[in-house]
Amino acid sequence: MSQRIAVTFPRRVLRTLRRALPARRRRGRTGAVLRLALPAVSEQLLNMTVGLADTWLVGHLGADPIAAVSISNQIVMLAQVLCSSIATGSTALIARCIGAQDVVTANRALGQSALIAVLIGLVTTGAGVAFAGRAVRMMGATGEALPLAASYLRIVSWSFLFMTCLLVGNACLRGAGDTLSAMRVMMLVNAINIVVAAALIYGPFGLPRLGVVGSAMGAATARSVGGIVVLATLWRGRAGLRLAWRRVVPDLAMIGRILRIGIPTGVEMLLFRLGDMSFYRVVASLGMAACAAHAIALNAQSLSFSPGFGFAIAATTLVGQGLGAGDPKRAESDGYLAFRLGATVMTIAGLFFLAFSRQIVGFFTNDLEVVALGSGPLRVVAVAQPLLASTMIFSGALRGAGDTRFPMLSNGISVFVVRFGLAMLFVHGFGLGLMGAWYALATDMATRGLLNALRFRSRSWQKIRV
Repeated sequence: MSQRIAVTFPRRVLRTLRRALPARRRRGRTGAVLRLALPAVSEQLLNMTVGLADTWLVGHLGADPIAAVSISNQIVMLAQVLCSSIATGSTALIARCIGAQDVVTANRALGQSALIAVLIGLVTTGAGVAFAGRAVRMMGATGEALPLAASYLRIVSWSFLFMTCLLVGNACLRGAGDTLSAMRVMMLVNAINIVVAAALIYGPFGLPRLGVVGSAMGAATARSVGGIVVLATLWRGRAGLRLAWRRVVPDLAMIGRILRIGIPTGVEMLLFRLGDMSFYRVVASLGMAACAAHAIALNAQSLSFSPGFGFAIAATTLVGQGLGAGDPKRAESDGYLAFRLGATVMTIAGLFFLAFSRQIVGFFTNDLEVVALGSGPLRVVAVAQPLLASTMIFSGALRGAGDTRFPMLSNGISVFVVRFGLAMLFVHGFGLGLMGAWYALATDMATRGLLNALRFRSRSWQKIRV
């Protein structure tokens, strides 16, 4: 079976590559997709790096500091779910307005997005500072890790106001077609985080050695500077957008339009996180070696998320702008082009996973049992890469059209019914172990990818008003 996959899989990649190579008449559209997607890929990698760098920098301090930072960052990610609703609504609405050359409405949407971001930032800051101890305790922090996690979360929470402005501001820029500025801001955020955190964790040149507290101060400083830079960029004006005080006055009609598009995405992400937590409990029942192998496979798989995210952003922006310009055929063509290019890149990553699965897992650990357990899941996800591309990119295209309810239902329900349900059946019913869990995960990807592709093909999203 493995030999058959090895023979047929490259042929499928070649066919995908041929379809992805544009004719001369499509070179301009391919360039438009790549100009949006490649900076967005980098932005996503850089956004992930903030949390990873915090964990890596405290890695030598012991298990409790690592656990404290990891647990606290789970709460930070939960706070980011709230921002995702506003970010999605802002991107889709601004993209539609820019496509229609309606700069006035685009800037109204920008002003209201900034207002909502500030309100969410104030609420999450207050909640994080007041309930940091309870939050990390609920996440499982115990012993010496508990006060460390509480201190880290309390300090980072002071930056939530600027973090929401950073995330929502970047989303507005992406809607206007400017993914490069968002990438540059995240480069700055990462540089500040690493420099400040490293200095305050280790205490060189006579600086205080603060450990986990220093890591928190680095993350808080970096996100705060990033938020201020984005606000300053928008205040000066960029890509047709310009923030002004008069546009921050509450406009209930515009707020309603943003929330109508964005709230389903927030619900989708919440459902996905809850379903994924239930799935993880199935994996945890297999023992710590299986958990370690699962974690390593997920970390390796996350490298392929960034291209998917980047091309999904391109699809969101170009579909929205195409519809705004009154050209649904262009919007549809750009959506399919973004998928073909993204699927090609992710399939190449899948080939790498397929060929070097043991070496990739072995890079993270020298435990032979974990290496043996983790290699199989990587091969499964290698074959599933085009399905993952379909899930991510067509979801992005639908969001660009304002069709956020369908991805909410398809993605949210599939994670519970297909991923969790089949994982229970394959692991506990058929005794397939960790591979059974990943068969369920791949089936979930296939289900969501097919549903979102069929929805996009139906063209019903072309009739949605935002």
